[in-house]
Amino acid sequence: MYPKLISIGKFFIPTYGTLVALGFLAALWVTVRLARRSKLPSEPVTNLAIYCALAGLAGAKLFMILFDIRDYWSGAKPLFSLDTLQAAGVYQGGFLLALVTAILYIRHNRLPGLQTCDVFAPGIALGQAIGRIGCFSAGCCWGVECHLPWAVTFKNPEAWNLTGVPLGIPMHPTQLYESLADAAIFALLYRLIARPHTPGAILGWYLALYSSARFAIEFFRFHEQGLHLGLSYTQWISLATLAAGLVLLIVRRSAPKLALST
Repeated sequence: MYPKLISIGKFFIPTYGTLVALGFLAALWVTVRLARRSKLPSEPVTNLAIYCALAGLAGAKLFMILFDIRDYWSGAKPLFSLDTLQAAGVYQGGFLLALVTAILYIRHNRLPGLQTCDVFAPGIALGQAIGRIGCFSAGCCWGVECHLPWAVTFKNPEAWNLTGVPLGIPMHPTQLYESLADAAIFALLYRLIARPHTPGAILGWYLALYSSARFAIEFFRFHEQGLHLGLSYTQWISLATLAAGLVLLIVRRSAPKLALST
């Protein structure tokens, strides 16, 4: 829709990047606030958020390259290019690498692992909700053709130049589907974490809810990599993270409950 927030000659500020940055700041604010209420040290939590953000960017790009390895290997897509740098990448790849980074950092700094992950979960959902609006602005992660009353049609040539989104074709607004789902997940998790809960329960609910939403939304998205045994790569990853979330909820259901301070 509006991929360039400000444009002066060849220089421009991308709407997508701006909203992703705002999403990160909003997520960080929520996380630090919940960390204080959980009596966790603010500085290590802030540092962890920054390390996870960097790991998330790297992981998203890595999985994007792995998913399209044939195109990059053949030279159809240049690996070292501005397009590759500006591409959003694969969220699950970013989440998995960020999770590994979090585990290593938490162990090194002797933070309570599940409790720390819990305070991050609501903020992650909020950051995603804002970031997906950036996807919609840029035109990436577009849906398949549809003719429903809420279908969207991209007409801005700059969106096509930046992301390759088809122009003039009504499509499912999958970016907004996910943004609304993420916003609802954030609201629920923020409510749940304020109540007595077992450590790990908030993370478990995040994994279960987001994975379920993403799995469903993928049926309405266009997949450049095609399907594999009837599902996209992202759906297979979603099934794995859904299983992880459910196992976490089941295993931790009888653990002692914690409550945030007011």
